[in-house]
Amino acid sequence: MPASPTARRNALSALFFLPGITISSWVTRTPDVRDLVGASTAQMGLILFGLSVGSMTGILAAGPLVSRWGTRPIMIAGTLAMALGAAVIGTGAHLGSGLVVAVGLGLFGFGMGGGEVSFNIEGAEVERELGRSTMPLMHGFFSLGTVVGATAGMVLTAVAFPVALHLWIAAAIAVAALAVAIRPIPAGVGRRTAADTAADAPRAAVWKDSRLLLIGCVILALAMAEGTANDWLPLVMVDGYGMDAALGSGIFAVFAAAMTIGRFLGGGLVDRFGRAAVLCACALVSGVGMALVVFADNQIVAGAAAILWGLGASLGFPVAISAAGDSGPNTAARVSLAATIGYVAFLVGPPALGFLGEHYGLRTALIAVLVLVVASAFITPAARRPAAPVEEAAEEPAEAR
Repeated sequence: MPASPTARRNALSALFFLPGITISSWVTRTPDVRDLVGASTAQMGLILFGLSVGSMTGILAAGPLVSRWGTRPIMIAGTLAMALGAAVIGTGAHLGSGLVVAVGLGLFGFGMGGGEVSFNIEGAEVERELGRSTMPLMHGFFSLGTVVGATAGMVLTAVAFPVALHLWIAAAIAVAALAVAIRPIPAGVGRRTAADTAADAPRAAVWKDSRLLLIGCVILALAMAEGTANDWLPLVMVDGYGMDAALGSGIFAVFAAAMTIGRFLGGGLVDRFGRAAVLCACALVSGVGMALVVFADNQIVAGAAAILWGLGASLGFPVAISAAGDSGPNTAARVSLAATIGYVAFLVGPPALGFLGEHYGLRTALIAVLVLVVASAFITPAARRPAAPVEEAAEEPAEAR
């Protein structure tokens, strides 16, 4: 029997948890990996470039692959590639080979990038079948996975647990959990047949849809806010406020916890107030938090502002992805485009901010992201739910045929 939408939602939540716990396992051991391979800062940057290349390749390939095969096989392949990548990273660390670590990061990024696009396409379908907002909850499990993985990673680092064994265990957990969680996921979601393609031929390509592009701009801004904090918040606190490294990491943990709470509670807010209102509030709250971090000269205020920053950024990506899926026909292509915009922001935005920070200081560089976030509040009406399902509106009445 086909699984119920609730069972599919629960399975997707578990699948979203896996990339979170796996990537945080790697991130917490980055200093140890650097020491084991004997890499300088510049060499470590080249090694990390493997993650960016793999991620972009997976993200760009995911849409066509889902259209050809459906979400289920891409979810399986992506999670397996992510697990294999983690194992290869561990092996590279064990062998002291930066090249092997870079290859592992490429596999990891490819699997995570492609897998998460397919997760979002499947999630948009499940959300539509349930008739209520569930995407924030599913993304909340990713955030929860990062918190669990980071906590475990800090403990294992403190007791000098072998890096390779840690990452091999994380890979094994991902594979074992995938074998159980994938069962309720049906085949065929997102797959386009020749008839579908022919029927869509007269329609404009999704990237020409102005409403979808406006939603993409919202995703771009709020994903930039999230990605910037993920990469730079501890350093902003250390370099900009004179905190020690431990306290700076603690502020990031507060941010991550705020993200997790916001995503677990956000679905009810979306159902009550609507996507556009929630996204507008998210942009403004995140903007206030970022402004305080930029302009306040008080450690306590800046630390508290991280809570606002995290709460505001928490719902931007999942809620806007839902809006993209409802913005017109060919949901898979729309979600794929929107997710690609968001993941590009995650990957490209933080390095660009680093370039600005090198010249103007990190706190000042944050102003560029702050302007984007505040500006996005004015275009959030594009995310309003359509008055009627697009498919129904597009169909001719039977009498007119």
